[in-house]
Amino acid sequence: MNVPTMADMMAQGKQPEVLFWVGAAGSYDDRAKKITKSFVKILHQANVDFAVLGTEESSTGDAAKRAGNEFLFQMQAMTNIEILNAYEVKTIVTCDPHSFNTLKNEYPSLGGKYEVYHHTQYISKLIADGRLSIEGENLKNKRLTYHDPCYLGRANDVYETPRDLIRQLGVKSTEMKRHKSTALCCGAGGAQMFKEPEKGDMDINLLRTKDALETNPEIIATGCPYCNTMMTDGVKFNLKEDQIVVKDIAELIAEANNL
Repeated sequence: MNVPTMADMMAQGKQPEVLFWVGAAGSYDDRAKKITKSFVKILHQANVDFAVLGTEESSTGDAAKRAGNEFLFQMQAMTNIEILNAYEVKTIVTCDPHSFNTLKNEYPSLGGKYEVYHHTQYISKLIADGRLSIEGENLKNKRLTYHDPCYLGRANDVYETPRDLIRQLGVKSTEMKRHKSTALCCGAGGAQMFKEPEKGDMDINLLRTKDALETNPEIIATGCPYCNTMMTDGVKFNLKEDQIVVKDIAELIAEANNL
């Protein structure tokens, strides 16, 4: 799988059309790496000229900022902005809504101004431009429900793009009772992923998985590696992992296209 770095590209005097920001989860988490690989396969199929930062990529600072450490956030952000600007990056795509939100909304005031896409938006653009199509019928009539990631939906108002892609898969999609602007968080946002749950009757990810199970799905689709982890844990808690899979939209499109 050929994934060039920006350093490789610059050494050859080339400038890719887009920088793929992999993010911490997509780089280090074994489950999220599968999402990264699926998206790379889609980029290759659409003949997109892209590159990654590789070892030069650091955390966007999202978790530090949400946890209240503004100083650490600004240090991490400024380091990234310096590198991105040195490479004259104009367009960024990422599979992580947390990175998407931070790069799009919080970097500009620190001097990092880029056109930023969530991977569902970029895939949708590739389809609209005639560079990609969703071909196979591997998922036809599968029962699916979609979970809105908070940092994609409520924070950035991206509700329809993921659903448009899901419709093109030919699945039977059923909305959860809480969806779009009323969707419930998976429990990982705001740096909650890295701390123990607080006292209460039920962990948020279990409550959200309960919403999903009420639709009787075979697939729970999402567009965020953190949501994927939390919903997968919820499915396992309910002993349903042999009946239900949790998949990112990029994985579903790669599966439909036999990539």
